[in-house]
Formats: sequence, structure tokens, C-alpha cells
Amino acid sequence: MAFEVKKINPLDLQPRKAVGLNIPFRAKDVFSSNYQTKEAIKNNLINFFLTGKGERYLNPQFGTRLRNMLFENINEEKIGEIESIVRESINIYFPRVEPQEIKTGSDPDNNLVTFYMAYIIKDTNIEDELLINIAT
Repeated sequence: MAFEVKKINPLDLQPRKAVGLNIPFRAKDVFSSNYQTKEAIKNNLINFFLTGKGERYLNPQFGTRLRNMLFENINEEKIGEIESIVRESINIYFPRVEPQEIKTGSDPDNNLVTFYMAYIIKDTNIEDELLINIAT
């Protein structure tokens, strides 16, 4: 009988070792650490999606055109394009992240665009979701 082995990051077993920084930076000392791989990956994804291509010094290909695309008219074709760009970018920069569901929506009355992604981390038992609201 075969079974799937789930991997646990060794740093998750050490409660006092920080693995990343929380976003947004609101702590007393500006930076607040997180201690779980799940939170570190989520914050890295937020940073990635909110970084536009060309913004990162010495790494101009890092980031997405997501913010630019969200300000265009949202229709079925645009949603498909956003989904393909997100999946392609994640495959390059986050190969262990596997998107399960991607949704894009807008609320023109409140000048709000939303981006939602449910994802899993391959070879682990980590499942999470991400919601980014962008006010236009």
C-alpha cells in the first residue's frame, strides 16, 4: 500500500527561529518576524504580486503586471489573461506553490479591485489563500 509522505520544514519545528517578515510593516520596530513557513510564503507572494515588473533593482523581471492589468476593463478574456500570467509567474519564481483557484473581481462603486488565489505548497500539507484588495 502506497502513501504520500508530507514534508515539514525543519525551521517550523524550532519555535524561536524567524523564517520571514510580516507584511505590512506595522510593528513597533517596523519589522515583525513570522515563524512559520506558511506565513513566510504568503508574505512573499503578496510582495511578488504587488511588485511591478521593472521595480526591483538588479532583478527587473521579478514581479507581475497584475496591478497594471487590474485597472483595465475586467471581462472574461482579461480574467483568463490574468490567470495565465499569474500561473506562469508562479511557476518561475515559486515552483513549489501550486495555484488551485484564481479569481479577479471589481467593485466599481467603491473603486476596488480584488485578486484572490487559493494555493497549496507541493509535498507539504500547507494550504492557504491570498486576498489582495487594490483601491483605485
